[in-house]
Amino acid sequence: MSFFLASESDPIAHIVDKGLFGFSLFDQPIMLSMITLIGCAIVLYLLLHKAAKSIATGPVAMGNRRFIPIGSFSALVEVIVVYLRNEMLVPVMGERLTKRYLSFLLSLFFFILSLNIVGLIPFVDVQDAIYGLMGKKFDIAEHQTAAIFGGAATASISVTGGLALVSFIVIQFQGFRELGVKGWLEHLCGGHELVHGSIFLWLVVPIIFIVEFFGLFVKPAALAIRLFANMVAGHTLLITLTMFGAMAIKAGLGTFAVGGITLVSGIGAVLITFLEVFVAVLQAFIFMFLTAVFISLMAHEEEEGHSEHGTDDGHTASATTAAH
Repeated sequence: MSFFLASESDPIAHIVDKGLFGFSLFDQPIMLSMITLIGCAIVLYLLLHKAAKSIATGPVAMGNRRFIPIGSFSALVEVIVVYLRNEMLVPVMGERLTKRYLSFLLSLFFFILSLNIVGLIPFVDVQDAIYGLMGKKFDIAEHQTAAIFGGAATASISVTGGLALVSFIVIQFQGFRELGVKGWLEHLCGGHELVHGSIFLWLVVPIIFIVEFFGLFVKPAALAIRLFANMVAGHTLLITLTMFGAMAIKAGLGTFAVGGITLVSGIGAVLITFLEVFVAVLQAFIFMFLTAVFISLMAHEEEEGHSEHGTDDGHTASATTAAH
């Protein structure tokens, strides 16, 4: 209880990234988000590797059972993967690009989702409580923590910026691979038809080039800021609700008042937690989906490629709208 009383005036203190107490590398602090990123990556790899083995088709001797995933977690992963591929990625990217980038996009989705979910679990608070019960005292600076895992990694702009940088590199790699240097520059100038069209259209080429050039950086920056802002806002609201009880105690209210405030704020926190789980899934999906849209915009004859696979104009229009 004393932990919450001490920190109730600053809910952001629970969210900001902190350095690990007693650990540094090249005189630079090792941030808690770094450990969380590595830990989530390892656990996620082990879980998905196990799921992949359980989903894999078994021997013929098993009959029809060989097509059924083993375990509920593996079945859930298969449903998510099939839905994202068939209903979300193929209509936007086409079969060819989906096959090429499916592994990257799914890795991006599951990795961000795991970071978001870990951020909802109070690992850091639990570790601080354990240290308190054990009577351990640490001379911790303001931006340090004794915890060794946890925290809202995606509530750090450096983490979301790093994820956006990876997406940026893949998007530009697709552009150079698909279009070449000349085609990439023509894309920034409005396309081949505009560059090689009427001389009077050349007047708008510099304007389009400036807009498209800055758009190369604005799009991934928007991905980073969107994920960061949603995670910070949700976690701040959740933490504020959980601290109402401690605030009531510090204010010297009676037992009945404290109990009522704690009960109401606790119910509110539970409801917000369900909303936060939804937001965690949604933001992971949006990050992956917009990355897929930006990749598809760097492809040759994207409209023809989409129509070949039965994609209607509505899907293409929705993808273009989401990109902007």
